[in-house]
Amino acid sequence: MDKKRLLLVIDYQVDFVVGNLGFPNADKIENFIVNKIEEFISNHDDVVFTLDTHSSNYLETEEGKNLPIKHCLKGTEGHQLYGKVKDLASGHLTLEKDTFGSKELGLYLLSHNYDEIYLVGLVSYICVLANAIIAKTFNSNAHIVVYRDGVSGVNKEDEETAFLALKNVQVEIR
Repeated sequence: MDKKRLLLVIDYQVDFVVGNLGFPNADKIENFIVNKIEEFISNHDDVVFTLDTHSSNYLETEEGKNLPIKHCLKGTEGHQLYGKVKDLASGHLTLEKDTFGSKELGLYLLSHNYDEIYLVGLVSYICVLANAIIAKTFNSNAHIVVYRDGVSGVNKEDEETAFLALKNVQVEIR
């Protein structure tokens, strides 16, 4: 019997790659992400995208008070998916989220019983971490995998700490 698989592409957006919160190496994972999206599509597996989404009052939010850099404002170029990933998202579910983890993703996973869930995107130790935990919570019997070559973050020490935390809740780092 075929396994029901999902690829989650987390926040691979202009502002995180080359925009207001862009950082070196964020663009280096694009080809890996594109190859994974194409692989999942060709295998008729599901692909879901998340978009970090903020409004003009971002600096007044809890997140904005702690990270006072406007980014991913809805309707701006920075909010859009980056590069080739943007083209591949057409026709696939895209979930906007106003904070690190996606409440809508949790609800979606409750109604879809996946055997395997894979994650790529940005930032490894923030939004990827949060949504991997959501995937584990809402599809607790699924095998969850974060592709090391498909995620990135500014601080590699924080990334390794996130990977360790994920391993401790039975998320595979591959």
